[in-house]
Amino acid sequence: MSRRTLLALALALLAGPAASAAGGEPPAPADDFPRFVVPGEDAAMARMQELFRLHHGRAATDCTLWDAWLPHATLWPAVGSPPSSRAARDYYRNAFLTRRIDDEGYVAMQQHRGLAHSDGWPFPTIQQAGGVGWYFSTAGETYLMEYFPTKALANADGWEIRGAVVEGIDPERGLKLRITEDAASIATPAFACKTLVAPYVRLEWGAEGLKADARPSLSWLVQGEADWKADRRIAMAAPPATGAQAFANVPLYRQPGYLDAAALTRVRFQLDAAKGATVTLKSIISAIDTRHPITNINFVRGTSEYFDWTTDLPFLRAIVGRMRGSLRYALREFGVEEHHLVRVPWAGHDGRTGLAFGPGGEKTLLHGTGVGNNYWDLLPFGGDDGLATIYLYDALRLFADVEAAIAAHPEWAIPADGGPFPPEALRTLAAAVKAKFGATFWEAATGRFAGWRDRDGKAYDYGFVFVNTEAVAYGLATDEQARAVFDWLDGRRVVAGDTSQGEDIYHWRFGPRSTTRRNVETYTWVWSNPEGIPWGGQVQDGGAVLGFSYFDVMGRLRTLGPDDAWKRLRTILDWFGEVQSEGGYRAYYAKPGRGTLQGGGPAGGLGLDQEFMESVLVPQVMLYGFLGVEPRPGGLKIDPRLPSTWPSLTITRVQAQGHVLDLAAEPDVVRLTARVVDGSEFSVWLPEGRWEVTSEGAAPRAFTSKGEPQKLKFGEGATYQFRRLKD
Repeated sequence: MSRRTLLALALALLAGPAASAAGGEPPAPADDFPRFVVPGEDAAMARMQELFRLHHGRAATDCTLWDAWLPHATLWPAVGSPPSSRAARDYYRNAFLTRRIDDEGYVAMQQHRGLAHSDGWPFPTIQQAGGVGWYFSTAGETYLMEYFPTKALANADGWEIRGAVVEGIDPERGLKLRITEDAASIATPAFACKTLVAPYVRLEWGAEGLKADARPSLSWLVQGEADWKADRRIAMAAPPATGAQAFANVPLYRQPGYLDAAALTRVRFQLDAAKGATVTLKSIISAIDTRHPITNINFVRGTSEYFDWTTDLPFLRAIVGRMRGSLRYALREFGVEEHHLVRVPWAGHDGRTGLAFGPGGEKTLLHGTGVGNNYWDLLPFGGDDGLATIYLYDALRLFADVEAAIAAHPEWAIPADGGPFPPEALRTLAAAVKAKFGATFWEAATGRFAGWRDRDGKAYDYGFVFVNTEAVAYGLATDEQARAVFDWLDGRRVVAGDTSQGEDIYHWRFGPRSTTRRNVETYTWVWSNPEGIPWGGQVQDGGAVLGFSYFDVMGRLRTLGPDDAWKRLRTILDWFGEVQSEGGYRAYYAKPGRGTLQGGGPAGGLGLDQEFMESVLVPQVMLYGFLGVEPRPGGLKIDPRLPSTWPSLTITRVQAQGHVLDLAAEPDVVRLTARVVDGSEFSVWLPEGRWEVTSEGAAPRAFTSKGEPQKLKFGEGATYQFRRLKD
């Protein structure tokens, strides 16, 4: 992930106070927050609740990057009195329903106002790319003024304006033009920047009095051209009729021959049939294509999980067309039905590095190359993208279940907006994606998955631990591949050439290093001196991120079993207890030799707090892993896998749909006790086999589970107990 000096996140507080002040002993678990109860493990479980509470209250953002992680961790915990997850659910309900999606179907990133594609990641910026831009107003440009202080233009000298009259410069909205002719235009002064660093031209503009049949468009000149070509125009959407300003991202890179030209040298903004309108132009800049190929995929994952936890039918009716459209865009844009993986076609996203080295080691920055694609935004995943393919696989499976539920419940009256997907077609495609993922990214020589293959077919393998653990956790790895991955991570085999081997892979204790081989040559060009930071001093080069230990533990549970998963999780809790006893993350890592924290500005090797909101994932192992909970419309699937030393596990305050439940498991027993009920029927899916269900005031009933749900009707305080019967 990037140097966070480039980012600023707004954190929403969804729960009460964070964990109490650190001390030698963990605070007693409070009953206004979910508790994890394992007899004989009181101290460890208290630490688990403390870790969860610490991060839960800050686990919210409207940025699409976190759609599949933060809802996963916050949609179920019922906090406060009376117990409820309503705050988190309302937050994400609104976030999903109002998420920007452009006319083509791309889901906006919505990180913060940046200096590149307005719906993409905030950087690389025009300044970092050697691009060009003009601002007639810098109002609200916090990011620009903090890192690239810019003086707003005081006039339009050097601009060519036809069919319009300049009426001044508004300090908030910029250049104000009154359109006086049926055909008007405004052209920039001459300049020169590489076409590769200007795949888009981005305007921020507004209009009043613009007629419905007005036709805005953009023309351009490249090196060697002096005259505008009448047929070289890209149509643009008009801004809102309210006069509010909006961004327009104009894709020049799609025009035949554009990227083959040496330089872009001039841009002209045109308006036809706009006489009488008033137009404001705040800025016009060249823009790197900073879209990420995971946004549509993550939007589908997050919205699907929201529905699974809530069975919110009005939500589904309102958003199902956007969900279908988002998935359809991803399948089309990345050639998934043809390639059975995510192949990113965008300019700068071909997976090649943005750093080139000569025979003597001299370095050249390849501006416009190696643009980031995901959370690890300094790494040029792109090309055939392994991480995006993992997320796509998960999205296909989740949305197949949503479509199946819609088909099974015509009484829900879910509209056919966007064109329903046949569930089996999505599952078949998911199976093909899984097979292609293994064939494309598995590196037999190292016994692990590469991160991506660039457009030349070159695989990039720096020991990407997060790629491998997520592939295992989401089920894309075969059993043999999964065992090979953990043999590598646990030191049972050593990969030649790796910087970190054996026990050193877990040097940071709370999780494995993000990578195990030093990388000083494969980055986007803006990270131009990686060798200047020591090994382990950056999260993507030997550092570690706490949140992604979730996938490590979940992968272990899947591959090596619950005892191994608990051993790793126990190590994390021991580390956390030590950190808390010394005053928390910042105090603990302030001591020399312990590593450098990233967050809130400085670069560092360890991602734990501040913008590392995904730290909230780690406690989810208890619910989704050991208790085996899977939310489904109308209820829960429960398939516990307890460590051999645990007599039982109880998790309190789990909100599923309108019920708040305490869930418990012991060998061959599953128990649900209601704290809050809404009078609706509640479904429970259990592993296949013979079971007996008991509840107060009812005779025991035996049944055989074959994948169908058991329908329950809770009264407040009621308990249903399921006991597996021996053959």
